[in-house]
Amino acid sequence: MPKVSEAHLAQRRQQILDAARRCFIRKGFHQSSMQDVFKESGLSAGAVYRYFKSKEEIVRAIAVENQGIMAGLLEEILNEDALPQLDEVIGRFAVRVETLLVDDGAVRVAPEAWAEAAHNPAVGTLVRELFADTRNWWVKLAERMRDAGRLPADADPWAVGATLFCLVPGFVLQHVILKDVDADTLREGIRALTR
Repeated sequence: MPKVSEAHLAQRRQQILDAARRCFIRKGFHQSSMQDVFKESGLSAGAVYRYFKSKEEIVRAIAVENQGIMAGLLEEILNEDALPQLDEVIGRFAVRVETLLVDDGAVRVAPEAWAEAAHNPAVGTLVRELFADTRNWWVKLAERMRDAGRLPADADPWAVGATLFCLVPGFVLQHVILKDVDADTLREGIRALTR
């Protein structure tokens, strides 16, 4: 029997995650069953369970994937020689989030995970870990801003980073629910606040 390649396994895993995400966006986490995931992915129960034992494991994988995308952008910005102005950082971040909010984009399922975290201890632990990690990137940005003289020398980077992180879920929720806030809105708002 030929050995299945790592690339094939990764592709199959992603197929399941994409199908589950579409189900969660369309029906919500609780209304989506594993049967829905099987049907949406076009795979058998055994094929799906080979990768994920439950919906919670799927939510975990989707959340970790999303967090990696967000952290990657902030890391990329922090590694630039010249730190962009805050409105540019926020704008670039929001543009990336917007691309992940279209139709069945990866971040569309985030509010479902946040809501589930409020009453499901396993998901709650995961979301807390991911939120703390993402917030740490904003704290690093605040440290770099302070070191560059863009914040007062006595500014608390943790407080600034925590405040900047508040923009993330707020932006996602307004974009998904109100549908009238975009990256340019955030960029302009930050520009006005930091003049």
